[in-house]
Amino acid sequence: MRILVLGSSGFLGEHTVQHLRAVPGAQVLIGGRSPAADVHIDLATAGVAQLADTLGALRPDTVVNCAGAVGGSSLALAGTNARGPAALCAALGEAAPTARLVHLGSAAEYGASGQGLALTESSPTCPFSVYGATKLAGTLAVTNSGLDAVVLRVFNPIGPGSPASSLPGRLAGLLRDAERGSAVQVGDLSAYRDFIDARDVAQAIVRATIATAPLPPVLNVGSGTAKPVRAVASGLAQLAGFGGRIDEDGVGSTRSPAASRAWADITTTVSALDWRPRYSFPQSLADLWAAATGKPVGTLRPAHGST
Repeated sequence: MRILVLGSSGFLGEHTVQHLRAVPGAQVLIGGRSPAADVHIDLATAGVAQLADTLGALRPDTVVNCAGAVGGSSLALAGTNARGPAALCAALGEAAPTARLVHLGSAAEYGASGQGLALTESSPTCPFSVYGATKLAGTLAVTNSGLDAVVLRVFNPIGPGSPASSLPGRLAGLLRDAERGSAVQVGDLSAYRDFIDARDVAQAIVRATIATAPLPPVLNVGSGTAKPVRAVASGLAQLAGFGGRIDEDGVGSTRSPAASRAWADITTTVSALDWRPRYSFPQSLADLWAAATGKPVGTLRPAHGST
């Protein structure tokens, strides 16, 4: 099986490549802007004809699109998150119409959970931010392409390698570098989010890649529970032995700022992919802290079922 992974240098992309390379018989090819990529592909700027020529030469059985922009201007977000998937689908339709496309979407496409209920794949999409709107545009391009395609709508990924652009990654860096008794400044932590370990996301991608049966057009990838964002701060502070203050009057996330509570219903995903999250929230935090500091904090058992 020849698998082309786009966006492999990102947080989820790196975990995805690692997991796909463990699949027996898989030949994993890297496409992206990095000099280390097997083939140079920039979805934000590449023309459909150029992409089609590249895909025709590679002849992939599956394309996994982890490429995405989480910040920057509206133009940059639209280029990567909306135009990119649309161009990719058009090129696949020309050059590799039988290949499966596994595309990463975002929970920001939904907005907030309504009436205290978990978000299902059929819940209304009402994004609050440019990021969420551009991710939704990318999802619509994929689901209306006519290809053998599935969008994995990822909730809040966490775990080793969390980038500084995410709250968990930023907090880990701030706490690692904080002086004793100092204050760490973050944004409002009152929201509730569905945190899912990046390694569980990668395993869902593997399952979607190797599945032989047709898949639903959209599948939620989350833990199935909502946790207070403050639990990330308090958990990392405990791991750091931090005794200072965590001030919440800084700048917060712009991805879904108006969503006070959002979490996934993963019933359809569990059934379609025979997949469940394995890493517990404490283990994800511990491994994030260990990766950020180079100081292991012990091993916890992966959770069985939802975290």
